[in-house]
Amino acid sequence: MPRFLIPIESAPGETRVAASPETVKKFISLGCEVFLEQGAGKLAGFLDDAYKNIGTEVISPGDLDIWSKADVVLCVQAPLKDSLKRLKDRALIVGLLAPYRNESLANSLVAGRLSALAMELLPRISRAQSADVLSSQANVAGYKSVLLAAGALDRYFPMLMTAAGTVQPAKVVVLGAGVAGLQAVATAKRLGAVVFVSDIRPAVKEQVESLGARFIDPPEMDEKPDELGGYAKQSSESFLAAQRKQLSDHLSEADVAICTAQVPGKKAPRLISEEMLDRMRQGSVVVDLAIEQGGNCAETKKDETVVRKGVKLIGASALPCSVSNHASSLYSRNLLALLAPFLKNGELNLNLEDELIAGCLISHEGEIRCPDVFKEGGSN
Repeated sequence: MPRFLIPIESAPGETRVAASPETVKKFISLGCEVFLEQGAGKLAGFLDDAYKNIGTEVISPGDLDIWSKADVVLCVQAPLKDSLKRLKDRALIVGLLAPYRNESLANSLVAGRLSALAMELLPRISRAQSADVLSSQANVAGYKSVLLAAGALDRYFPMLMTAAGTVQPAKVVVLGAGVAGLQAVATAKRLGAVVFVSDIRPAVKEQVESLGARFIDPPEMDEKPDELGGYAKQSSESFLAAQRKQLSDHLSEADVAICTAQVPGKKAPRLISEEMLDRMRQGSVVVDLAIEQGGNCAETKKDETVVRKGVKLIGASALPCSVSNHASSLYSRNLLALLAPFLKNGELNLNLEDELIAGCLISHEGEIRCPDVFKEGGSN
């Protein structure tokens, strides 16, 4: 009977939990024994009693006995190095482990002879959709980014017809039509804004227009950026420069810009320059979701709102943590979807040849399987 441990998250500001009562109940029905550190789900709205009532054993935080016996640790972010040292050989860690250029994590995995599944490396294929953590959390971030913008904007989002006259709808420009960008489009449209979308991939035009937004066709160049494994490929600087020139006119008329363009393991492309910000009207808002990777917009700062010549620049990292209940529910279902097929007769047997497991298994019993990711930040 595999022992699953759900610890309290140690990262500052992390409010999510890796397993909800719903998914714990399912793990128990599959023959697992589940231990939860006291208060692990509290910030996500899941109290200890909800876990106890379905057969979870609630333990004191840092219980050395349980940590040393756990077969699987379900986490949102990687546990601290000292916590990893408590685990027994061949224990499995599953979560968003931030492996890019993270040699410290690699050293801990090797030293402890640990296995680890980094959910951010899950292949972007149809079979992986139910386990796709990046998509589920990006959905939350895209939704919340628009609410942040609406709260900071000095205008209404929808068109309003009043006795004092008609109020025109806000104009929103979304940069990047990935999961976060498309959710931002959908949310902004629900709030009544007129939405434009810029993306380097012409193939996403149909998705954008199906949501009622207007697609800004990318510059005509010999280079035709596409996507790799569900993500936009990194484009050349010449293409991005042409795109920025095109964007400048749209941004000069915009009330809100939502920046979502990211390339896994790489620095985010700089899409909004200081010159472009100079053309934006006072009172407009930029929400930069790519701030963890350096940001798409000049002068944005992580977790800060900077007012630059009257334009509010919001560096919005960790937005899923601000919607912790639903973000945790979705995240925990992702982990369940990945692991459940390998739980048979009360045993967990990962198939290392399985496409999903092979894609995100960064360490197996202390053997690093993708050293390039740890050292260079490239894909595996």
